[in-house]
Amino acid sequence: MSEKIISIEMFNPLDIYGVNDANLNLIKKIFPKLKIVGRGNTIKAIGDEKELNNFEKRFSLLLLNFEKFGHISANDIDSIMGSEEGPEFIKQEDPLANDILVRGRDGMIIRAKTINQHRMVKSSLQNDLVFAIGPAGTGKTYTAVALAVRALKNKEVKRIILTRPAVEAGENLGFLPGDLRDKMDPYLQPLYDALRDMLPTQKLLSYLEDGTIEIAPLAFMRGRTLDFSYVILDEAQNTTPNQLKMFLTRMGKSSKFIVTGDITQIDLPHNQVSGLVNATTVLKGVKGMDFIYLDERDVIRHRLVVKIINAYSNNKDKR
Repeated sequence: MSEKIISIEMFNPLDIYGVNDANLNLIKKIFPKLKIVGRGNTIKAIGDEKELNNFEKRFSLLLLNFEKFGHISANDIDSIMGSEEGPEFIKQEDPLANDILVRGRDGMIIRAKTINQHRMVKSSLQNDLVFAIGPAGTGKTYTAVALAVRALKNKEVKRIILTRPAVEAGENLGFLPGDLRDKMDPYLQPLYDALRDMLPTQKLLSYLEDGTIEIAPLAFMRGRTLDFSYVILDEAQNTTPNQLKMFLTRMGKSSKFIVTGDITQIDLPHNQVSGLVNATTVLKGVKGMDFIYLDERDVIRHRLVVKIINAYSNNKDKR
């Protein structure tokens, strides 16, 4: 007798087990030779090894089906767990399947959409530190968060850390109500928005509560060593050279760092050098890291955003 333990921690157990374990009970009927027990975020199956391997393969397809369509029906269980061929969408070859970064909420497929986003993904696989530099709307932060979520799902890292410098774009944090977290949350909202697209609400809240995902101001990074982590520094154009150096030297073992920023939107005082701009010179040519530059061709927001970026760029050139 052998046993297999399958983790479903990336899902809401109720979605997988069904109301009153209806889905789990159907699965048990399809595999009567196995003893199948579902408890919390794990499913344990005990029985013959060949039967266990078949069960594990079929159950993985069922989870993939749920990620794609956002629900599990009795027909899904019958066609996937009981059929020899598996679901139709699995059999069809998807030439872009390997480009999928993560399957988000309600089956949303999240993948790199532009050439430079693809370069960013490829570079992150080859380097432990990647700088992604480009204007607003080019998907720098979104792609970085997707890479981090994928690494967490694949158990390549133990946690995700997302950070931003506390620099205001024309406002003053001191005039906002609440404690530091209340003041910082509006500035960290793009990070929350990306995470909400990629993780079920309850799972995201659980990760934020237990520290698996941490969102914090850059100042909170000082003095730390970040091991087994996927760390993203957003809005890095608003760091000073010393702040960026402090952040980069937090890198611990088995960690990945992505630094994103837009050097055309620096909110630092005019006499202050941007750490991101400084890094493009100081770190140029250092092995193990890479600089990816995105431009207006990578903008995936409203078509007017491209025209706005070009207009401001042309005006700056004239000046």
